[in-house]
Amino acid sequence: MSDDSPTSHEIALHGTAAIVTGGAKGIGAAIVRRLAVSGATVAIVDLDTAAAETLAREVPAAFAVSADVGDHTGLGAAMDSACRRMNGLDVLINNAGWDHVQRFTDTDPALWDKLIHINLKGVLNATHLAIPRLLERGGGRIVNVASDAGRVGSSGEAVYAACKGGTIAFTKSIARETAGRGITVNCVCPGPTDTPLLEEIKQDERAAGTMDAIVRATPNRRLARPEEIAAAVAFFATAPAHVTGQILSVSGGLTMAG
Repeated sequence: MSDDSPTSHEIALHGTAAIVTGGAKGIGAAIVRRLAVSGATVAIVDLDTAAAETLAREVPAAFAVSADVGDHTGLGAAMDSACRRMNGLDVLINNAGWDHVQRFTDTDPALWDKLIHINLKGVLNATHLAIPRLLERGGGRIVNVASDAGRVGSSGEAVYAACKGGTIAFTKSIARETAGRGITVNCVCPGPTDTPLLEEIKQDERAAGTMDAIVRATPNRRLARPEEIAAAVAFFATAPAHVTGQILSVSGGLTMAG
């Protein structure tokens, strides 16, 4: 059995209803597959409707819902639709994210707004909309996918890192607010991961050089696989109720942040 294969503790996901934002591709798609194979019904919330529908055809326990996570009203309608179809909500995975590698002084407020809209506001919106639904079921699990850039900083990703650092702090704050109400809130921080988004970023020669240097500095000497991030997310989705407010890096030993 590989280190990221489903294990017996994941039986807790059978019969559960899950939403994965940004679930159409990359890490999100790996999370959808992992939760589905563990028994959950999964709503794939993504703006890329075609990719989400393609994944849903591959994963019978999943279905696609189109939404912009940064739009509270639109996301609320999408989550209403998904929860009606699944008869409730047990697990929220805040995975939607986007990045653009560029020196901060070369960026502009329009780029900052886009990064914040997706990477931070999306987490706030989905969590705000999910908590009442989770409470209707007596509790549940929220897992936020941030980044080690939010723990240690990252050149060329200042605003992205700020959003992910905000997600980490938000995770801990909401974990404190909901601990007595049966909801756990935890956070997975991937290091550089082999995804379509990373390939897009690496089209820039400077960004590609930075990523190559990061891989050389990683003790495992390779990028993470999306399935490895999904395994960490699945752990938090099934972990005991006493595990909350925790931050877990999946970076091949790159950061080892305290």
